[in-house]
Amino acid sequence: MNHAIESAPAVVRATSLGHSIHVEPLTCTIGAELGGVSLAAAAVDDALLAEIRALLLRHRVLFFRDQDITRAEHVAFARRFGELEDHPVAGSDPDHPGLVRIYKSAQTPNDRYENAWHTDATWRELPPFGCVLRCVECPPVGGDTMWANMVEAYRQLPDDIKARIEPLRARHSIEASFGAAMPIDQRLALKARYPDAEHPVVRTHPETGEKVLFVNAFATHFTNYHTAANVRYGQDASPGASQLLNYLISQACIPEYQVRFRWKKNSVAFWDNRSTQHYAVMDYPPCDRKMERAGIVGDRPY
Repeated sequence: MNHAIESAPAVVRATSLGHSIHVEPLTCTIGAELGGVSLAAAAVDDALLAEIRALLLRHRVLFFRDQDITRAEHVAFARRFGELEDHPVAGSDPDHPGLVRIYKSAQTPNDRYENAWHTDATWRELPPFGCVLRCVECPPVGGDTMWANMVEAYRQLPDDIKARIEPLRARHSIEASFGAAMPIDQRLALKARYPDAEHPVVRTHPETGEKVLFVNAFATHFTNYHTAANVRYGQDASPGASQLLNYLISQACIPEYQVRFRWKKNSVAFWDNRSTQHYAVMDYPPCDRKMERAGIVGDRPY
């Protein structure tokens, strides 16, 4: 494992606050809850930001409770890790570009883009580095979010599958997901603005060097599967390629790779979008659930 991950401390000195951050791992594979730190204070403390980044690489998703911060402070913290990006379908706060409002209510019972295992915005050429998601309002029970460790998902694949998928690339589409319910002219305009992106099926994490299984609900098909090495007859090409893609996408569903987080008002999750998938559990209608997310611009997967 990468040295930066191994050396991430269990207790971090929070210089701005004069006391320590408590780090409580939530599973053996992914996720930790951090106590004793304000994200507003962290936004102006370089040493503390570096410690949080090291913990992010180690645990892949970090959780913070009781973060009664302003939208400006939310944005300021996220921006310390990179520029922020808007979403072409979900609405952003007009005063804070890059702060996407994910508001669900009884009036939007069929808005179900989140309750599938996905890595945010892999339909972009440069998918996000990570996201900082804050709970503004949540139901009294339900509406949890789950994350899966896709480094572990890759590591546990059979060796023959690893060898088979190493050279493969896949297309990721906003048209086939967010655009599917749009009238055809709007859907085609969305695709023209955001053409399908092509990414490796196995990407390399740019900071840790780990291999990551990098297909999710936005992936529609392999682009270089139909070769002599893979295809003898038509059944090898279709449904063979589709079955393999579905098998790979299903790896996020394995509980041993997952953590599940129960939201409360002012709870925050900060995840590494390069090495995880997540799933927002849609079990709370007709209650309201209001979340605000700052997505951080990432790099080109390789």
